Amino acid sequence: MRTSSPALLIIDMFTLFDFPDADRLKPGAVRAARQIAQLAKQFRLRGHPVIHANDNFANWQLDFKELVDACLRTPGASSTIARLLQPEPGDYFVLKPKHSAFLATPLVVLLAKLGVDELVVSGMTAESCVAATCFDSNAREYDTVVVHEAVAGIGRAKATALRLLEDGKAARVVPLQRYLAQ
Repeated sequence: MRTSSPALLIIDMFTLFDFPDADRLKPGAVRAARQIAQLAKQFRLRGHPVIHANDNFANWQLDFKELVDACLRTPGASSTIARLLQPEPGDYFVLKPKHSAFLATPLVVLLAKLGVDELVVSGMTAESCVAATCFDSNAREYDTVVVHEAVAGIGRAKATALRLLEDGKAARVVPLQRYLAQ
């Protein structure tokens, strides 16, 4: 049996929730953050990379640490999630300008340098940035996995997006406990 070299990719979990439908997303995002925190802990314990891919709130003068700090200072879901997922020494990060974590970022180079062949995608939203990243990951021939409980989405759009990813063979969608048991 082939052994994989996985990395956990955490997409857009550092946010100020200042966009349309943010209030509908917040509860699911906090639930997903708790599950992502479990995944990240296991990845770190096993010596596998944890990579944060986040947009920059359309402020091209902020770096990733400043994004995290802004979220920590914002009461409510932003700070709750930032405390749960605050990067640890050894974590990696890329800033992304659009939906996919691959588009116009150094992610491909980073994954190659780390020897990654399995990308475990988590974050938000399932119907946008997670889906775009999964399609791009699959096109680059990574074994792409989405942990169902570790993604957030709005209403039925999450279920529809995850079904589309799985039916289109862009990603395997698995429950958290099954992934952790492997």
